Amino acid sequence: LRRQRQMCIRDRRTMLNIKIICVGKLRERFYIDAFNEYARRLSAYCRFECAELNETKLGDKPSDKEIENALVRESADIEKAIPKDAYVIAMCVGAKQLKSEELAQKINSLALSGRGKICFIIGGSFGMAESVKQRADMRLGMSEMTFPHHLARVMLTEQIYRSFKIIEGSRYHK
Repeated sequence: LRRQRQMCIRDRRTMLNIKIICVGKLRERFYIDAFNEYARRLSAYCRFECAELNETKLGDKPSDKEIENALVRESADIEKAIPKDAYVIAMCVGAKQLKSEELAQKINSLALSGRGKICFIIGGSFGMAESVKQRADMRLGMSEMTFPHHLARVMLTEQIYRSFKIIEGSRYHK
């Protein structure tokens, strides 16, 4: 079993592709540095990519209709960025939460089942359109607490890295 688990992360010919689609761009240096560090570490385990999409600008007090229209515009860009045949995980407030070990198990089972592409989606300040959530194969919550979207990106990237370390049997997770 351990040999089988390690195969999913060691064989370069069948290396897993992981993409994070994010609405909004990282601006603060400390978020950029942290994200880049985990992205660098992930390169040993998968082909990792992050697509930053433009967030629709809204005023200080947007109406529900303005928010809905912005989410619809953003959803079109999200749909275009999703890789063909990818297993899509939408990061949603209030969705099912997983322990680190459970996320590792999910990533490993997808890799072993032949799903070579996993795509995580992080919406913008107002979340993501319902159509994107419905398109997802899974909805995943990070916490019942609220985090800035930029920090959520760093946290998700770290958890993906942690998942590979768990699969590998490394001490990093301890």
